Amino acid sequence: MRFEGLNVAEFFSNIKDTLSKVTNAISGNSDREPPKAAKGNKLNSPESEAEFSTRTRDERSEYVVSEDAAPLEESEYLESEYLESEYLEPEYARYPVVKREWEGLKRLIAWLEIEPQVTSLQTKGKELLRPGLTLLGTKSPKKSDSSELPENSAPQNTELQRHTELQEISAPQENSAPQEKTKKRLSRHPRFWIRLGVVSIGGGALIYCLWILYTLDKGLPDVNDLSAFNRDGTLTIKAADNTILLQSGPATRDKLKLKEIPEQLVQAFIAIEDRRFYKHRGVDYQGIVRSIVSNLIARDLVQGGSTITQQLARVVFLNQERSIRRKVREALLAQKIERELSKDQVLERYLNLVYLGSDAYGVADAALVFFSKTVDKLTLAEMATLAGLPPAPSEYSPLVNPDIAKKRRNLVLQQMQQAKVITEAEAMAAMAEPIAVKPSPPKRFKVVAPYFASYIRKELPRYVSQDALEAGGLTVETTVDLKWQKIAEKVVKDAIEVDGRRQGFEQAALVSMDTKTGEVKALVGGGNFKESEFNRATQALRQPGSTFKGLVYAAAMAAGFSPYDGYEDEPIIIDGYQPNNYGKKFSGWRSMSDALTRSVNVVAVKVLMDVGFEPAIKLANDMGIKSKLSPIYSLALGSSEVNLLELTNAYGTLAAQGNFIEAHGIKRVINQRGDVIYQANFKPKRVLDKDSAAITTWMLEGVVQDGTGGPAALNDRAVAGKTGTSENVRDLWFIGYIPQVVTGVWLGNDDNYPTWGTSGTAAYNWRDFMSQAVKGMPVEKFPKLPELEGRKGSIKAKPVEPKRIIRGMIVNEDGAIVPYNPNPQPRYRQWQEPAYQEPAYQEPAYQEPAYQEPGY
Repeated sequence: MRFEGLNVAEFFSNIKDTLSKVTNAISGNSDREPPKAAKGNKLNSPESEAEFSTRTRDERSEYVVSEDAAPLEESEYLESEYLESEYLEPEYARYPVVKREWEGLKRLIAWLEIEPQVTSLQTKGKELLRPGLTLLGTKSPKKSDSSELPENSAPQNTELQRHTELQEISAPQENSAPQEKTKKRLSRHPRFWIRLGVVSIGGGALIYCLWILYTLDKGLPDVNDLSAFNRDGTLTIKAADNTILLQSGPATRDKLKLKEIPEQLVQAFIAIEDRRFYKHRGVDYQGIVRSIVSNLIARDLVQGGSTITQQLARVVFLNQERSIRRKVREALLAQKIERELSKDQVLERYLNLVYLGSDAYGVADAALVFFSKTVDKLTLAEMATLAGLPPAPSEYSPLVNPDIAKKRRNLVLQQMQQAKVITEAEAMAAMAEPIAVKPSPPKRFKVVAPYFASYIRKELPRYVSQDALEAGGLTVETTVDLKWQKIAEKVVKDAIEVDGRRQGFEQAALVSMDTKTGEVKALVGGGNFKESEFNRATQALRQPGSTFKGLVYAAAMAAGFSPYDGYEDEPIIIDGYQPNNYGKKFSGWRSMSDALTRSVNVVAVKVLMDVGFEPAIKLANDMGIKSKLSPIYSLALGSSEVNLLELTNAYGTLAAQGNFIEAHGIKRVINQRGDVIYQANFKPKRVLDKDSAAITTWMLEGVVQDGTGGPAALNDRAVAGKTGTSENVRDLWFIGYIPQVVTGVWLGNDDNYPTWGTSGTAAYNWRDFMSQAVKGMPVEKFPKLPELEGRKGSIKAKPVEPKRIIRGMIVNEDGAIVPYNPNPQPRYRQWQEPAYQEPAYQEPAYQEPAYQEPGY
């Protein structure tokens, strides 16, 4: 029969012919001695029947591999199932009587002849023959009795029966008796279960390992983070132009491009750390074996197994944990780095980040720390010394163990010579040099803009979580303008050294802000950070004096008052409190604008009473005052303490036409992986209507043009601001602004000791700073004075209702309330003879008389 061009009968006929030839050949030799084997084969040696039978059974069992053929494991099974089959002719029945030492060999040869054709049949007709053969298997044909056929037909029927038997054996029929018996025998065999268990466990372990690798690979970080990497525990603060102000912790302080690093220094690291750097893709398996052998031979750590790329991955993304998981992640990361970065990029990052001891991170820092040189000035011996440090920076340090460092250096030179990057003569000359160190501290141990940096460090916890702070590795981008900062530092220094000596103050502080963004552009908190780290711009709470009047008058304008409203400047006692003007003089009726220009205290108190404590305090808080303000009459004169930064911020709200933007010095914070964990996003908030802000600014312009703030006037643009002096002249203030910038200046003493200066000195130093800082800045004009007629306020006044007001009276030095006398006479005192005191005698200093030419 044929199936799709495949002659099955012809195929099995070929199998029969081949099998007949093989068995005939074997039977022909059954009564003779076994054929001689080739020389050198074990068949030449005599062997007992039992040994031969055991060996042939073992050899036969190795070839029972096909599930289609009946397993030929035991001779008894063959005799009962196969040799006694009714389908075999008598001549084939003779095989069991052949000597047993040939039984396994005969069956092995027969199987080897049949197996290729059976395999071919399975390959070609798998899908076509399986349904048909299965159908034939379900319909078992009746076996004809050979006795009923003619004698001449017996051989033909026998051949047909033999073909049918072979077809049934080769077809995978589930219900065939030999298959079932084979499966039963396999399932009972111990080896079957052992192999099945081994395969199951091995397969499970393989799947688990693949899953682990997949999980680790998916969890690998982005290697682009290498460019922004900072170690744990580090803090880097940068100015607006990316100049580093401060670096603390284990940070690389001087990073170089690869082209800036000498070639021999690069080759020194490659020779000792990763000789096959340019040949592997992150993991060097050959190098691992070589390092193990080298270390065993030397009985010392002379070579490492980790590549440069693996070391870079460990430094940036991992830790020093000793675990298989870490090593696997390290290898995967190294391979990922090599896929995404070039070799030169890997080298550049490694040489800038590798720790080389003594707080030196990277080759540039190490060259300075150990030899006080830049990398381009290093000798070959010094380069080799640095290249030998990574495995054990403390042990190999030339500062700590010069002898050990020298041995390590010479080993590096040997490796460089073997790698043919230097000659033998160069290596010998470098080895002959002694270890000569010239230590220096790492760069940036000196902080730029220290008061501003300290302000940033104290502000950082407001914007960054405690976990992030503890982890470290942070880069803080700030708002400071280094040009303005340097000007501010010089102004403060000159104010202390020049004005302070004449007017009795030892400290000064200055803050300057951008009015449109709230960014702090300059901040100086004292004259010398080394002598005193106390930041007087942010930490010192001082009485602002008359500078607070600007906020009181702003509240009055917001309540709908007019700058032309009049108040009488008179002696007055309100609930026992008496406001006094400078010199205890009173000037009668004045407008609010004029009173602010002349800094009249009595009018300021009366304005506060009409506005009310609550509205005035709320507006001051909304404008930027964070310190506690007490609801008392003296609040109008600045009795509640504030710091310079918040008072400057409040005046900045006036400059921004009533929009409050919180003063801040931090733009952005980046963690060690390069992720932005904080981004400044301060939005302006309307806290004062534009008209009220414009009116207040117009009034404060008058202070500079015609009043106490005259020394602050600039030649090229208008200035608005207010001076202030606290009680007993302990504090001298000036807060002023132009439309783009607001700046505050404070002068005084840390111990509150009175000065003998004036607030005009603060205004003068304000001008000194601003004239330099805003030079070249476009001139902007303040808003015009709005229409005052019929204007309504934006807040509601809540006037204070005092219990008792006494007019025309003052409190004298004895605490008694007496009528005010505008022209007081000096009090009469009875003359008293002064006690006699012996004058102290002092020897006059001798002075050589000047020579004078005698006249003629």
